Amino acid sequence: MRVRPDPYLVLLLLTVGIAALAPARGAMVQVVDVAVTVAIALLFFLYGARLSAAQALGGLRNWQLHGTVLAITFVLFPLLGLSVLLLPEWLLPAPLAIGVVFLCCLPSTVQSSIAFTGIARGNVPGAIVAASVSNVLGVFLTPLLAALLLATSGGFDPSSFGDIALRLLVPFLAGQAARPLIGGFVTRHKKRLTLLDRGAILLVVYAAFSEGMVAGIWEQITPLSLGVLFGICVLLLGLVLGATALGARLLGFDAADRITIVFCGSKKSLASGLPIAGVLFGGPAAALIVVPLMVFHQLQLIVCAMIANRLGRRRAHLDDDAPAGAPSRA
Repeated sequence: MRVRPDPYLVLLLLTVGIAALAPARGAMVQVVDVAVTVAIALLFFLYGARLSAAQALGGLRNWQLHGTVLAITFVLFPLLGLSVLLLPEWLLPAPLAIGVVFLCCLPSTVQSSIAFTGIARGNVPGAIVAASVSNVLGVFLTPLLAALLLATSGGFDPSSFGDIALRLLVPFLAGQAARPLIGGFVTRHKKRLTLLDRGAILLVVYAAFSEGMVAGIWEQITPLSLGVLFGICVLLLGLVLGATALGARLLGFDAADRITIVFCGSKKSLASGLPIAGVLFGGPAAALIVVPLMVFHQLQLIVCAMIANRLGRRRAHLDDDAPAGAPSRA
């Protein structure tokens, strides 16, 4: 099977290239900063307007499934990520190590988790609820986890919680409050608003990498550290995929729920991660902190696409061979 690069990741890389060739300088820095502040506020307002917290919480009747996904996302992942802080800085520069820990604190994706679950013939309604709950809680839990895990490493300043509340939580809660009024509009214009979302994230990426370029932060990156980072991302994804598959089987979940746990539990959200990083981590080092997320994002798409297609073909074959009314054997 041929796996193509994620088109949006290509746009992200092009944005990085533009920041390298034409970084914001002088008066433009302030203009970009204001634009990023507005973009992040709008982004989280729309997140709040889209996510139905009542529907997500109402779907928690299958609490074993959703509790397992949340435990993987916000407990197992962060514990695994902490280990990179033990690596010497000549092997993995501190901003990249902090970026790996931050990556591990993020919520699951929504669209790709649901899409891969559907391709693999898993529990799609369960994936919708699990991914939605993960994203709702991630707005609150990601900054808290980052503060807890990175305060002693110098990667996060707990005094920035006021800024976090103002730039992330307030717009998100405002979107939730406005959902009864604008929910229908947001649903009808989902595609156009998605383009707005992605444009805002590209602006955040330009600002972070532009600041890093002006400050010369990229001198810290060597081919060795990039290779180590890629290996860490491969190992991290492999460990979580193995843990979700084995753990879901040992916990007695059926085949459809096991698939949901694998795909919802192994993902980390680029759409949420980039703007959150823009708020949590100030200064030029933020450009390096988001690099692990961009690497992991493409890696998870490639690997999970292959797994989902393989599982989907296998389950289709088993369902075709099974007697009518018999449970799936996958």
